[in-house]
Amino acid sequence: MTAIPDAYDDLFERETLAHFATVLPDGAPHVVPVWIDRDGDHLLVNTVRGTRKERNLRQDRRVALSLVDPDDPTRFLAVRGEVVEATEEGAVDHVNELARRYMDVEEYPRLDQESAPRVLLRIRPDQVTTG
Repeated sequence: MTAIPDAYDDLFERETLAHFATVLPDGAPHVVPVWIDRDGDHLLVNTVRGTRKERNLRQDRRVALSLVDPDDPTRFLAVRGEVVEATEEGAVDHVNELARRYMDVEEYPRLDQESAPRVLLRIRPDQVTTG
């Protein structure tokens, strides 16, 4: 595991979007913007069971993420790593926390529209690049 420098903690306290890359079954990359969070040394991404990214992770747990400082596009954090846990436990509470930060609402507004459970992805950073 590679540590994320403390100087980048602020990116996880603001409305920073991450570009989240997984590997499609044919080996091609699949990249989507996601809300991002951090729990100690691990990164957290919240999704819905059955999404393309969640299905990709069933086959290959390797991921890459890039975050660009919303206030300074020359400042970035890039991470390559592996999803070490995908759990439904705590996923709804977590997406509500993210909704407070990203949307300034108490609860994620689309929960009642989702037909599958939320999934919390815990990512171990193996390589970190900063700029």
